[in-house]
Amino acid sequence: MYRKEQLDNGLRLVTNAMPGRSSLSLGIWIRTGGRYETAQNKGISHFLEHLVFKGTAKYSCRQIKESIEGIGGSLNGFTSEELTCYLVKIPADYMGRALDILSQMVVNPSIPAQEVEKEKHVILEELKMYKDLPQAYVYDLLDELLWPGHPLGSPVIGTAESVSAVTRATLRSFQQRFYNPANIVVSAAGNLDHAKLRAQVKKTFSHIPENDRSAFAPASCRQGKPQVKVFVKDTEQTHMALGFSSFRREHPLRHALAMLHIILGANMSSRLFNEIREKRGLAYEIGTAVKRFQDTGAFIVHAGIDNRKVHEALKLIIKELAKIRSAFVTEDEFRRAKDFYIGQLRMALEDTMEHMLWIGESVAALDKIKTLNEIVKEVSAVRRQDIREAAAQIFDSRKINLALIGPLKGRESAFLKELG
Repeated sequence: MYRKEQLDNGLRLVTNAMPGRSSLSLGIWIRTGGRYETAQNKGISHFLEHLVFKGTAKYSCRQIKESIEGIGGSLNGFTSEELTCYLVKIPADYMGRALDILSQMVVNPSIPAQEVEKEKHVILEELKMYKDLPQAYVYDLLDELLWPGHPLGSPVIGTAESVSAVTRATLRSFQQRFYNPANIVVSAAGNLDHAKLRAQVKKTFSHIPENDRSAFAPASCRQGKPQVKVFVKDTEQTHMALGFSSFRREHPLRHALAMLHIILGANMSSRLFNEIREKRGLAYEIGTAVKRFQDTGAFIVHAGIDNRKVHEALKLIIKELAKIRSAFVTEDEFRRAKDFYIGQLRMALEDTMEHMLWIGESVAALDKIKTLNEIVKEVSAVRRQDIREAAAQIFDSRKINLALIGPLKGRESAFLKELG
C-alpha cells in the first residue's frame, strides 16, 4: 500500500511497506538534471552528484562509503535529463543511518575545493571515454538532431568547455537553488514503518525553508524534413541510432507506445531482431528504446551493423516501421506484448530497489503514483488500433533522424536520399 504525504515546506515522502523483506531501499530525488541547465553550466547537475559523495559537514567521504558498505548495503547516485537521485539498499534495521547519510549529502555537502578540481579531471576523462565508445556516442549525435539548440540536445555529462568552467562557487549556488524542499522527494520500499520514517524525515528536513519548484524550458519539434548526422570513425561495424520525436511521459497513448516498443525491438521475439539479425544476419545488436520526458519523448531504433550492409539494413528497418504504421499487429503479437509488459513490471516490483525507483520517479516527475493493479487495468484496455495510431503519429517520414558512426566519409547525401 502506497503512502504519500507532503511536509509544510513542500518536501514529499512516499513509501511502500513490503512485509517479509529483509531489505529497505531508500532514495532522495531532486527535480533537477540536464534540461534545467544552460550551455554555460551544462553538466553541473552530474558534477554535483559526483561531489556530494566526497563528504559532508558530518561525514567524511570514507565514512559515507564505509557506513553503508560496512553493513552489507550499497550506495549510488545518478543524474538524468529531469531528475537526480541518491539511493541506498540496506538491511532494514539501518534505516535511520541510511537516511541521515543521504540527507546530509543532499543538504550539507562540503564540496571541498581540492575535490572540485580533482573531479573535474575525472569527468573530462569520462567525456573522452564516451566519445571513444561509438555505441554510446551515437545517442549524443541523435539527441542533437532531435532537440537542436535545446538542453535535451546536449549530453547530461556536459561538454569539455562547460565542465572546465565549473567552480566550487557555481556548484554551491546550484545546490542551494535546486536542492530545496519543493524539489525533493524521499521514497522508500521494503521492510519499513512509515510513521517512523516520516518522523525522521520531518526532523531532518523541516527546518529548511520552502522555496519555488524549479522549471525548465519546454521542448518543441518543428522538424519538416529528414536529418542525418555522420561521425566518421574507423570502426569494425557501423553504429546506428534512428530516432523520431515521440510522446510525453503522460500521453494517452503511452501504454500503446510501450507495446509498440516491445513488438518492434524490446526482446528476441521482436520484429526487428527477427528480421535484421535472425533472418538476414546483418547485425549482432538490434533493438528499440523509448525516452519519456515531461513534455516530449523519443522512439529510437539502435543497431550495430556490418559496414558493407548499412544501406540494406536501413531499408529493412524503415520497411518494418512502415509496415507497423499501416497495418494492425497480429492478435498473437498483441497478446504476447501485453503479457510481456505486465510480466516484466510484476517481476521488477518484487524487488525493494525497483519498487523504490518506481514510486520515487513517479512522484518526483508526476506528483502521483499508480498501483500495479491500476497499471494492469490501463494496459488491458489498450487495443490493437491504439498501437497502429501510436505508430502512425510517431513514424512520420518528415521527422526521421539518423545518426551514424563508422567509416562512412562523404555518404550523408546517400543516406538522406534513402530517407527521403
